[in-house]
Amino acid sequence: MEKAINRQRVLLEHLRPSSCFSRQVHESSSSLSASICLAGDSAAYHRTAALDDDIVIVSACRTAICKAKRGAFKDTPVDDLLAAVLKAVLEKTTVNPNEVGDIVVGTVLAPGSQRGIECRMAAFYAGFPDTVPLRTVNRQCSSGLQAVADVAAYIKAGFYDIGIAAGVETMTVDNIERIKSDNPKVDTFAQARDCLLPMGITSENVAERYGVTRQEQDQAAVVSHQRAAAASASGKFKDEIVPVSTKVVDPKTGEVKPIIVSVDDGIRPNTNMADLAKLKPAFKKDGTTTAGNASQVSDGAGAVLLMKRRVAMKKGLPILGVFRSFAAVGVDPAVMGVGPAAAIPTAVKSAGLELDDIDLYEINEAFASQYVYCCKKLKLDIAKVNVNGGALALGHPLGATGARCVATLLNEMKRRGKDCRFGVISMCIGSGMGAAAVFERGDF
Repeated sequence: MEKAINRQRVLLEHLRPSSCFSRQVHESSSSLSASICLAGDSAAYHRTAALDDDIVIVSACRTAICKAKRGAFKDTPVDDLLAAVLKAVLEKTTVNPNEVGDIVVGTVLAPGSQRGIECRMAAFYAGFPDTVPLRTVNRQCSSGLQAVADVAAYIKAGFYDIGIAAGVETMTVDNIERIKSDNPKVDTFAQARDCLLPMGITSENVAERYGVTRQEQDQAAVVSHQRAAAASASGKFKDEIVPVSTKVVDPKTGEVKPIIVSVDDGIRPNTNMADLAKLKPAFKKDGTTTAGNASQVSDGAGAVLLMKRRVAMKKGLPILGVFRSFAAVGVDPAVMGVGPAAAIPTAVKSAGLELDDIDLYEINEAFASQYVYCCKKLKLDIAKVNVNGGALALGHPLGATGARCVATLLNEMKRRGKDCRFGVISMCIGSGMGAAAVFERGDF
């Protein structure tokens, strides 16, 4: 009982919407009763009318994710990709674009100023007036999730009541290139030097340091493709994917064909252990990371519309999810992929919960090595993790992945209903970090 009371106090303190409410919590925390602390699990997570300033998600969508250079978006400008999802979140809710306080876009590979301008252009294509500002954010692979956290924090702080978090990446155009440094200090600071390691080498380091086998990695890839294929075939992704009208150029003839893209094109339903075993290591001669058990390079975009609960209720909008907490942590750059194993417990604790309270996880499968390690380290039930596949099958458009995960997680939680209350999104981050966020199903 004491543990449940403690958790209730953490929740109320963490989510207090104003100084007035903070005083009320302080005055009443000592008298928390068993009536609202029903048990030592998520039952203690009690919502009250005083939490009308919860930060909620009323819409979350994404484009299909397509293979870079070979997929359906290879000839689609990045601003068109982003415009499609920015326009969609408004259309799904009929929110007036003039009411949006800010648009924050996660993006990684392109030069910052150039991409910032392209994103601003996308907002105009999507119908936003020039009075709505926009900025980009880059925390490597967590950029889309960081955008969501930033907008949630700004709304909570009172800077505005409605904001859009998004993410976009066109890896067809913007390549991952090895970063070099001419600073002589790099040779004397091992961890600074390790920040420059190719991501594939950090995957090999995780596998070697923590004993993740090639078979475990290949099996994770098989499961990811099987789950993604099943989800796609059953229509699960239709609630989150925005069809994009674009064009594709035939590389041989130069013929331009108009197309509508609404299906992820990186999923390989027939992926199997025998075929994966034939692939050679991609980053190290005697390594275990291959093209088959690493995430695909991809093009895609996603967007999330956030606001205060009272605003959503006033507008009569259905609440898809509630933003509960976020954490970014640092880890050893040489094994950057372990980031989720450190970030998830921190974010869950910040939300006043425990790992056992989490019903679903979306953990980015940057590499099978780090994904397998994190699941084993946290002793997660794999039946709760990436139930519709992950980046090994869908692809990983770096800046967009966080927003994509929000759309996938919240729509799956909605389908599962009362048996699914809390979900977590997490990913590793280049140079040695991890990020994680906790969400609650909106209609709980």
